[in-house]
Amino acid sequence: MATQSKVLNDYLYKTHNNRIGLWLFIISDAFLFGGLLVTRFYLFGGQRPHLDQAVGLGVTAILLLSSFFMNRAETAIIHGDRKTFMRGILLTILLGTLFLIGVVGVEWQIAPFRPGDSAMASVFYAMTGFHALHVLTGLIFLVIIYNHGRKGMYSKERHFPVEAAAVYWHFVDVVWIFFYPALYLMGTVV
Repeated sequence: MATQSKVLNDYLYKTHNNRIGLWLFIISDAFLFGGLLVTRFYLFGGQRPHLDQAVGLGVTAILLLSSFFMNRAETAIIHGDRKTFMRGILLTILLGTLFLIGVVGVEWQIAPFRPGDSAMASVFYAMTGFHALHVLTGLIFLVIIYNHGRKGMYSKERHFPVEAAAVYWHFVDVVWIFFYPALYLMGTVV
């Protein structure tokens, strides 16, 4: 009984420290995205690039929907519902992949400029590129979570990796909530 208590205390201690590390990483990463956002407003001023509004709205809706399913997956594992957890993770991976295809495979291809054409073009590709890289990193993390979930490695008592993946995924979504209006909605079209 004492051994079981020690194992649980060790797990809780490690989880607490991991949580602190996760949030320190999120805060430091927020500075990167904040810098890109400041750069956008400094260089563009009251202007914005001419971008396809339907693509922007579509990828935004897809990413927000992915956050909904990530939240469902996390809530499901907290309550011990493995089936809903697995389905939620899988849908999040699918929607995240669609977001990447929408930004990199569609928006980058139809944008009326290339990365080196102007400061505005460079900032657009930097903002969307760094964000896409973070989405890709999140997808890799989610595939690992999904594979571990298939092996039964998470339970309602032990699921910090799922929590960490959810926090990271929601952070990436929040970043896009700021990037979307800054790139697609604010300012006059150049």
